[in-house]
Amino acid sequence: MKTAIQPESALLDPQVSAYIASFPDEKRTVLTLLREAIRQAAPQAVEKMSYRMPSYHLNGPLVYFAMARNHIGLYPTPSAVAHFREELSSYKTSKGAIQFPLGQQLPLELICRIVAFKLEENQTQPRNPSSGTPQV
Repeated sequence: MKTAIQPESALLDPQVSAYIASFPDEKRTVLTLLREAIRQAAPQAVEKMSYRMPSYHLNGPLVYFAMARNHIGLYPTPSAVAHFREELSSYKTSKGAIQFPLGQQLPLELICRIVAFKLEENQTQPRNPSSGTPQV
């Protein structure tokens, strides 16, 4: 039995949509651009809320994001932050987080490359036998 291909809107998690819709127009616009960039880089990823943040998963976690008062936090795990350290030098970072200040244009191309890095990493890393997630 053939299954119909679902429209792209069917892949949008309603809880993520509600999260984005809860912000004023300017912030909502930036969050929508971020969501679209992540989905463009990883169209097969599962979108869901996790830890009260929009998150994307395919063979393990790819990225999470959240709106803060003065920035958007992107959480691609420590390996991605370390891998892109030089390109992220103009942003505040920590072990597994990147802060993109509000009022500055999001580096969407860089974000897509970070997601692509995580996709590749999740494909090639050994898996935890009990959870199926990559062992880091």
